[in-house]
Amino acid sequence: MRKFDVAVVGGGPGGLVVASVAARTGLRVCLVEKEPQLGGDCLHTGCVPSKALLHQAQVVHDTRQAVQDGLLDRMPELDFGQVIDRVQAVIATIQPVDDPDRFRGYGCEVRFGKAAFVDPHQLVVAGDPIRARRFVIATGSYPAIPPIAGLEEAGYLTNETVFLQRTRPRSLAVLGGGPVGVELAQAFARLGSRVSLVEAAARILPGADPVAAAALATQLTAEGIAIRCDAGVQSVRRDGDSRQLQFADGSTLECERILVATGRRPAVNGLGLEQAGVTVNRSGIVVDRRMRTSQHHIYAVGDVCGPYAFTHMAEYQAGIALANLVFRFPKKADYRVVPRVVYTDPELASVGLTPAEADAAGIRYAMAEFPVAGIDRAITDGKRSGLARILIHRGRIIGASLLAPHAGELIHELALAMRLQAKVKEISELVHAYPSYAQIHRRTINDHYAHLLQSRRVRWLTWILHRLLP
Repeated sequence: MRKFDVAVVGGGPGGLVVASVAARTGLRVCLVEKEPQLGGDCLHTGCVPSKALLHQAQVVHDTRQAVQDGLLDRMPELDFGQVIDRVQAVIATIQPVDDPDRFRGYGCEVRFGKAAFVDPHQLVVAGDPIRARRFVIATGSYPAIPPIAGLEEAGYLTNETVFLQRTRPRSLAVLGGGPVGVELAQAFARLGSRVSLVEAAARILPGADPVAAAALATQLTAEGIAIRCDAGVQSVRRDGDSRQLQFADGSTLECERILVATGRRPAVNGLGLEQAGVTVNRSGIVVDRRMRTSQHHIYAVGDVCGPYAFTHMAEYQAGIALANLVFRFPKKADYRVVPRVVYTDPELASVGLTPAEADAAGIRYAMAEFPVAGIDRAITDGKRSGLARILIHRGRIIGASLLAPHAGELIHELALAMRLQAKVKEISELVHAYPSYAQIHRRTINDHYAHLLQSRRVRWLTWILHRLLP
């Protein structure tokens, strides 16, 4: 039986960070992945292929706009197979970063096969026992499939299968108005599918700022996406190549294919967590702020424990786990400043508290708001949809939502300001290049405080200064 200092279960972003760093410090590390390759959902079926597809859809959309603007004579014919080939080529380009030999070079022993605990200190991987002083579980998550009558028989796509389809569906019903559903709905609509976006809640992106989410819904509708909210699907029926969705109100929707994007479930089944004495609830593995499970020598990071199903969160939590299990530094996770991005066009990025969360916490705040249409760079690029909304409490930012081009990049200025607890005047006084989208931060704050210039106190002060001083 092989014995290790650290055994990592899961070869996605979180597991790879832990394994590579721990091995390079000289610890004996075993990295276990059930799939035949490393990289996890993010590389193969999540972040990377979805953003590659969105980029291809953006190219098609911009070409279509060029035709409408008279810059091109006609819209060229789209080869959807080539779109998918491009997506797969992007995955293949990044794959060497996660090559098993790279991690073996760090000193990791890499094993492929299903892993399960047999007791708190022992795993069995493809029939072979492994003992370790400490374990890190980073098994990620998988698509949650709603219990809709007839859905299995009718057939459906998820993020695990949609990027392998070489034929563009003529019509597509996307079940789920969260980030994944919204992104893929826009991508397929721009690639030429007739798309219906179905959400059971009252609005798409129910966890986002409602004003920003509504503005994005308006943009999606303008692009031809039919959005149905408060829509509970009761059953699905297939007739040849056609599927029919039956709703609770008696209405129906015809489509060629169905894409399920109704959330994720933590991948905890089959790991033998009961034998290991690891506590699990509906959200996944229960961990403390040091990423320790109920068995303190066993850690968990990423989607399998939450609270956010983001690659950057898995990597962040991996750093917390490393500090505790490798360097024995009692570091705790802090989720107050976590950027969240929906990669639509325009992108919707947020950080900190939403208005609903601030209200629930009883925090009094001022809302600073400014339209993207007021930014000159947006006018030059013809990208005028969107707005910025910044929550200000005692002169500091406690939350922000930004619906704008490149919002996923722009949000980090506000995240850093929150992290450093900078006052909003620091952003106002920072020189922002012109013309740039980043000017929206300064303009939002300046516009919010502009009324002070017209106050009686300021007018009285300037009157005195200009008459008493030479």
